[in-house]
Amino acid sequence: MKGCLYIVATPIGNLADLSQRALEVLRSVALVAAEDTRHSARLLQAYGITTPMLALHEHNEAQRGALLCERIESGERIALISDAGTPLISDPGYTLVREAHRRALAVVPVPGACAAVAALSAAGLPSDRFCFEGFLPAKSPARRQRLGELAAETRTLIFYEAPHRIEECLADLVAVWGEARPATLARELTKTFETIIQDSLGGLLQRVRTDPDQRKGEFVLVVQGGAERPVTSEEAAMDTLRVLLDYLPLKEAASAAARLTDLRKNRLYELGLQLQNRAEA
Repeated sequence: MKGCLYIVATPIGNLADLSQRALEVLRSVALVAAEDTRHSARLLQAYGITTPMLALHEHNEAQRGALLCERIESGERIALISDAGTPLISDPGYTLVREAHRRALAVVPVPGACAAVAALSAAGLPSDRFCFEGFLPAKSPARRQRLGELAAETRTLIFYEAPHRIEECLADLVAVWGEARPATLARELTKTFETIIQDSLGGLLQRVRTDPDQRKGEFVLVVQGGAERPVTSEEAAMDTLRVLLDYLPLKEAASAAARLTDLRKNRLYELGLQLQNRAEA
């Protein structure tokens, strides 16, 4: 058979979530490239899989990715797994997959568990359009800056968070987005102490602050997107600009109008120039 790279999803907690197809692939390939071989060894041992493993993580992916692709070119089949869930979703593997495509090698996904999708499916929030953000910055100033950039995002947002940062993360979300926005906190998905709590951001923060158990484990935070802005006609935007230009220079007026309407700042700047030219004529 031709060589190929399998992208194999593994359980995020419950071992029974490993698919039959994933089992067959992991047993039949020449090598399993794993984020942490010690961690993944427990999974393979649980199913009696003796396939050799090789560590592939962010610190060696560039070098080993090329070597793995050479083995695939020679006809070997290799499986890529992460510590839990679907590889490349906040996990290593991008460099390897990109190199495989660059060499025109077959890349075959073997779908399965993904914490982000599992949390979204049980969150009770709009799921027709969503945005996966992974982990927010670890430090509060950078985290608040990123949240500010996402404040106008109307799609449901999905974040991963670590137990030692979950309280600070929720506090920053409340500070930047307000305490009333609906959200769902999913903890330890598919594991013994799984909890899924739907509340406001403020309510979730209070729950985490008062219940030590809710600060343990791995977290997925699903937050409802911001409200859709009504469509603004250029005529209405011009009226807004007329008022702002009485108090602000054109550049600042365009920036302020962009916050009040759904038009882009560059277009508002052009409209402001038109207003100024009319006033001077």
